[in-house]
Amino acid sequence: MNEAYAIPAVAVVVLATVLIGGFGLRISRTTSDFYVASRTVGPSLNAAAISGEYLSAASFLGVAGLVLVYGPDMLWYPVGYTAGYLVLLVFVAAPLRRSGAYTLPDFAEGRLESRQVRTVVSVLVVGVGWLYLVPQLQGAGLTLQILTGAPRWLGGALVAAVVVLAVAAGGMRSITFVQAFQYWLKLTALLVPAFFLLLAWHRDGGAPPAFPAGPELPSSGAGTGQPIATSRADHPLYATYGLIVATFLGTMGLPHVVVRFYTSPNGRAARRTTVFVLALIGFFYLLPPLYGWLGRLYAPELTHAPDADAAVLLLPGRTVGGIGGDLLGALVAGGAFAAFLSTASGLTMAVAGVLSQDVLPARGVRHFRLATVLAMTVPLGGTLLVSAVPVADAVGMAFAVSASSFCPLLVLGIWWRRLTPPGALAGLILGGGSALAAVTLTFAEVVRSGWLHTLLAWPAIWSVPVGFLAMILVSLATPGHIPPHTSATMTRLHLPESLTVRQTAAAAEGGGTGTRAEAGSTGTREGP
Repeated sequence: MNEAYAIPAVAVVVLATVLIGGFGLRISRTTSDFYVASRTVGPSLNAAAISGEYLSAASFLGVAGLVLVYGPDMLWYPVGYTAGYLVLLVFVAAPLRRSGAYTLPDFAEGRLESRQVRTVVSVLVVGVGWLYLVPQLQGAGLTLQILTGAPRWLGGALVAAVVVLAVAAGGMRSITFVQAFQYWLKLTALLVPAFFLLLAWHRDGGAPPAFPAGPELPSSGAGTGQPIATSRADHPLYATYGLIVATFLGTMGLPHVVVRFYTSPNGRAARRTTVFVLALIGFFYLLPPLYGWLGRLYAPELTHAPDADAAVLLLPGRTVGGIGGDLLGALVAGGAFAAFLSTASGLTMAVAGVLSQDVLPARGVRHFRLATVLAMTVPLGGTLLVSAVPVADAVGMAFAVSASSFCPLLVLGIWWRRLTPPGALAGLILGGGSALAAVTLTFAEVVRSGWLHTLLAWPAIWSVPVGFLAMILVSLATPGHIPPHTSATMTRLHLPESLTVRQTAAAAEGGGTGTRAEAGSTGTREGP
């Protein structure tokens, strides 16, 4: 790849991110602006912002790399990433917005009236956020290394610095505009080169690539996720089901996705936002598999190379060539950095929100900015310790932890009034905790082969049922612990805002005090 074109492209993306973030800073005035953009983000802008932060390094680079190495079986990744929003639309989007919360721990405490539940949810949110941030920083390091030959840590450090600056400066109001811009940039960065790649493929005869008949284990474990590859090759059907469960059910609990729904004006806007997101990310996911498919023809050596994720970056130069290939490669490089920046911004925002409310001794904008630095420092250090798992697999592990903990909490918390704090704690600890332990053991390569290794590498199949069963059984065994305001809270979650407003007015006219749901249905907290 020609550095003379690629480096300026990355620089332009970084500069645009800083400038747009600065514009958000100019219109951020209140605490509510920093945390939820004062709940004024319309469906179109919010959908573009959600899509921008959701389409991470795993989507931009990782999916193509997995399709290149393993073939069409890896198409379950984009299918699962997209279908997760359908589950979120049906079960979670509108009630979650009506909860009036700022963060997932806010929702947990408001629904179950328990500080213990809030604490456990906070720990899991931070854990999932950091687990998701590591592959974003690693992908940035890989991209900058390919562009300039710089050491791997430099790309991650650059992304970390820009993200901390953008998030700390303007909070949610700032990164909303940044992420919306970066979605359209990422889409353009893959769509335009894809057109020329297909023209070059047709020019060269249009021969289809050859994929292995079954799962193929790369010969080199470095950077290709040897532990994950081993389990996928040994037990492909189980690995596929594990991926499906994790991605279908994990989306609704991803902290950077959930927090964006709190920015919608009301539940109806949250639903419309989700529908738009399905369209935007569904269209985007048509493109990365194409790069993996063509990579088998034009970059077959990457099949057994340590960095198959680099296929997206290298293909324009391999297929088009000349100055045209250099320009297309620069566009792809800029889009890749937009992917790292947008997702890292959303994750940092979500983790910083939890840290500033539940870890630091005081709250407010100044402490939120301090939490932003802390939220990025830990995963930046993690990039130096973890290097053996490809970005898509690392993100898949974060989905597994989210599906095992937050999915049961949200689904049962929203739709089952008999959920109790002891039940929620049992499900979070047994489901989410076991999935997090399994992911940690996989990263550490404590078990390298056999069924035990496969169960640890793809935990969602067993950890999600464990989470649901623990919550249900313990809740049924502790009926006396149902929160006293459950009926009012459930009313707020499920009734449209217009109805609860009328109920509040009627209660006031009649001299009543109204229910807890009525009182909280339209109010927006101005402080965390």
